[in-house]
Amino acid sequence: MRRVQLFDVNETLLDLAALDPHFQRIFGDPTARVTWFSQMITSALVATVTGAYAPFGAHAMAALEMTATQAGVELAEDDKAAVAAQLRRLPAHPEVAGALERLGAGGLRLAALTNSTERVARAQLEYAGLLEAFELVLSADMVGRLKPAPEPYRLAAERLGVAVGRVRLVAAHGWDVAGAARAGCATAFVARPGKVLDPLVERPEIIGANLTEVAQAILAVEGGDDGRP
Repeated sequence: MRRVQLFDVNETLLDLAALDPHFQRIFGDPTARVTWFSQMITSALVATVTGAYAPFGAHAMAALEMTATQAGVELAEDDKAAVAAQLRRLPAHPEVAGALERLGAGGLRLAALTNSTERVARAQLEYAGLLEAFELVLSADMVGRLKPAPEPYRLAAERLGVAVGRVRLVAAHGWDVAGAARAGCATAFVARPGKVLDPLVERPEIIGANLTEVAQAILAVEGGDDGRP
C-alpha cells in the first residue's frame, strides 16, 4: 500500500521571497524577512510547548511587531496589512507544479498540511495554481495545535483514512520533519537554500535539493516511477 504524500505549504511549495520588497520598504533590508520568519516559528513553538494556541497568522503579525521593535523601526498598520495580504499571494517555487503533476500522474494521493488556517491555505494554493493538485487541504488550526505537535499529523492520517505510518510528510523545515517523524510518519526533506536538518533527529528516507528531486525519489520508493528523467 502506497503512502499518502502530505505537503507543508510555506517555503516547501511557496516562495516567501515575494515578501522581500515589503521588508525592503519597511526595514531597508530584504533579509529582515528571514529574521521575521524565524521569530514567527519561535513564537509559535513557545505557544505550542506551553499549551497556548493562537492562529498562525496572529503569530506572523506578532513576529513582525517584534522584528520591528528589535530593529528600531516604526511599524504602521498599513505595513502589517501589506505583509498579511502578500502572504496570500505567494508564487510557487518554479519546479513545484511539475513535480506535483508527476506525483499525481504516478498514482499517488497528495494532500497539504499547513499551520496557516484552511481559508488562508486555500487562498494561497489557489493563487499559486496548485489547489487542484490536492485531494485535501488540512490546517493545524483544525486541532488547535500547531506543527510540530503530533496532533496535526494524526489529524491528517485520520482525515485521509490511513494509519499515520502510511503518511509521508514532505517539508523544507527540519522542525516539521522532526514533528512528523516523532508522530509516526515517514518523511522527505526539501533542502532549499539555508534549510538544514536537526542532527538529533533521524534522517528522512528521502532528501532532495528541490521538489523535482524529492518527487523522483518518492516515485522510485513508492513504485510509481514513470521512467522520465
